[in-house]
Amino acid sequence: MSVQEQTHAQRGRLYAVLGGLYLAQGIPTYLLIVALPPLMRDAGASRTAIGLFSLLMLPLVLKFLAAPFVDRISPLARLGHRRGWVIPTQLLVSALIASMAFFDPSRAGPLFAIGLAITVLSSLQDIATDGYAVRHLDGATRSVGNAIQAGAVALGVVLGGTMALVLFGRIGWTMTILIVAALSLLPLAAAVWMRETREHQQVLSGKPAATLRAFFMRPNAWIILGFALTYRASEGLVRGMEGPFLVDIGLPVEWIGYLSGGTAATAGLVGAVISAFLIRKAGLKAALVTLGVLRTVCFLVFTLCAAHVLPGPIVAMSASAFQSLIRYMELVAIYSLFMKSSSNEQPGTDFTILTCAELIVYLVGASIAGFLADRLGYAILFGIATFVSFAGIGLAYRQLAKLDQRELPLRQGEKA
Repeated sequence: MSVQEQTHAQRGRLYAVLGGLYLAQGIPTYLLIVALPPLMRDAGASRTAIGLFSLLMLPLVLKFLAAPFVDRISPLARLGHRRGWVIPTQLLVSALIASMAFFDPSRAGPLFAIGLAITVLSSLQDIATDGYAVRHLDGATRSVGNAIQAGAVALGVVLGGTMALVLFGRIGWTMTILIVAALSLLPLAAAVWMRETREHQQVLSGKPAATLRAFFMRPNAWIILGFALTYRASEGLVRGMEGPFLVDIGLPVEWIGYLSGGTAATAGLVGAVISAFLIRKAGLKAALVTLGVLRTVCFLVFTLCAAHVLPGPIVAMSASAFQSLIRYMELVAIYSLFMKSSSNEQPGTDFTILTCAELIVYLVGASIAGFLADRLGYAILFGIATFVSFAGIGLAYRQLAKLDQRELPLRQGEKA
């Protein structure tokens, strides 16, 4: 086998591993976020109890606190550092999903406890997976690797969320949950292909321990953190009220379900491929600015639709579908930047800090979106989001320009 063929084979192996690992995270996450709330409501659970399930997002927001621990310690050293986290956490997650079948979907208490355990374990696995991806993706493979990551997330929406809702109507709660639990085990095959012997030896070789402080001591850390906090600060405002807006303009709930599942399956996969191509051809900075402009245009269409300038469900559905496409494209570009900015010494910690910062801002926006919509109306809410998105583009351009001037990556030996 030639050197080029060996390189292609190694990259193919890496892409397959990352696809499986990120799919393993997506299935349980979207079961809890997308499928469980409507299933519980259908079974008679109160809206108050269902609303408390938003607290299941807390482990995903706070996982940066555990990231140094995952970077430093391997629970099953024989399996390797990252694999020693991935395999046991996924086995436990699948077992916990299966245990949900023993409780009626109206029983919010037990399901919340199980869901919290799932999200804690998934967060630990996510840190390990991200650390593995940061260490093994380089300038030549990062855009494709991040496209696979976004595509796996989209597939997780379909399998864990949309498919669970469809199966429930046909075979009931128990069989649906058991099938999802079984599906969540399949991506574990990717863990067998993980290669990390050298990494594990490096972890044990006495290198400085991973810490949160080490991230903030790096050059450019505050610039990239500022980008994470501002680039998509507007999205929560729109996503938080997108569903209610579609309902209030007369779109049937079933259509919204098909729209969310369909766009995740198509826009997620297609958008990931387009974004990888755009990054390779135009560069990361140009891709991020272009996608920010397109997102702002999408929010403007929502504003005009809510203001009855461009009224009608077709306009709103088109804007929603286009927004999904842009969102998945942005994920590829943002994760490429975050991975490029993460160090080799503590990859999981650095990447997790950045993704958590972005998620916190999203949750703040989503949490106040309903209040703003009630007080000001959809048109003004979406108008505010449009302005914030436009301002975010300017900030992002300045931040990325500074990173270019300082020779971005925090990773050693890699040029911007």
